Amino acid sequence: MAVSARGLYLRVGILILVGLALGLGFVLFFTAGKLGRNTQAFETYLRESVQGLEIGAAVRFRGVQLGQVTEINLVATSYPPPAEGFSADYQRVLVRFAIDLTRLRDAPDVARAVKLGLRTRLSSTGITGVGYLELDFADPERFPAEAPPWTPEYPVIPSMPSTVAQVTNVAEELARRISGLPIEQVLSDMAGLLMDLRRQVNDGDVAQASRAATETLATLQQAVRDLNLPALSAEMQATVAEARALIGGPEVKGTLRNANAAMERLQAGLQRLPGAITQIETAARSVNNAIGDINVDLTPTLRDLRAASGNLRDTTELLRRSPGAAVLGAPPPAPDWTRERR
Repeated sequence: MAVSARGLYLRVGILILVGLALGLGFVLFFTAGKLGRNTQAFETYLRESVQGLEIGAAVRFRGVQLGQVTEINLVATSYPPPAEGFSADYQRVLVRFAIDLTRLRDAPDVARAVKLGLRTRLSSTGITGVGYLELDFADPERFPAEAPPWTPEYPVIPSMPSTVAQVTNVAEELARRISGLPIEQVLSDMAGLLMDLRRQVNDGDVAQASRAATETLATLQQAVRDLNLPALSAEMQATVAEARALIGGPEVKGTLRNANAAMERLQAGLQRLPGAITQIETAARSVNNAIGDINVDLTPTLRDLRAASGNLRDTTELLRRSPGAAVLGAPPPAPDWTRERR
């Protein structure tokens, strides 16, 4: 009896130890990587519904998980609004999250990253709709950072609308613009335009243009019938046959042979042309030289002829004035060399 009681106690003790070991294993499994983690808390404020986002949801940067959501609340609950008024800023949703700094190389400079465009937005995984918080860089001018009217407990990373919210906003803006259009006026103008078009087609310029086009087409058809295209085609074929026969005839061939022979003679003459040009240039140079020599020889003779012509002109003038002086006049003075000899 005592032996069976000790065996029972032993089995119960072993069972308790196994249960404790399993419980410790589950605790270690679910808290693996979370013990001793170097984390930093941040917060952001969303203007849209956070349906699907739960505490413990992942915080990712371009798909890489860096932390998890630690708190989801209304801004008015964590930061009570002032008594004098309740603005739209207090109607946003407060989301606090922790980022594992061991996943980053250095501690992040949040203020500088926010100036460069670091923003948070709500995203969901596939078709399951499980929400998570996504960090990414956006255009800081398109999504400017807004300073909250309260003092945040943790560093703030501004938010931007999610992709679904942006599409919804665009659709709402488009619907608002469409609803603002004067649909009745547009329909009325379209109806008037259709009536004017129908009037133009029936009785206006379009109808006149259509009738003119019909008359022109009829005239063109009559002209085509008057041309007698089959006979004209036969005549053209006969003309082409005669042209072929003429081209292939002996006269055209003889003319072509004569033209080829003339072309050959012309080519031969052109080949002899440089030599003839050289001979002409040589003869021209010889003529130029002969003319130069003649000019040299004729210059003194021409000078003497000019002097004799001058003397003859003087004598003729003297005879014209006094014919007797030329016959009865005193002799000319003796040359100087005769006086010197005397």
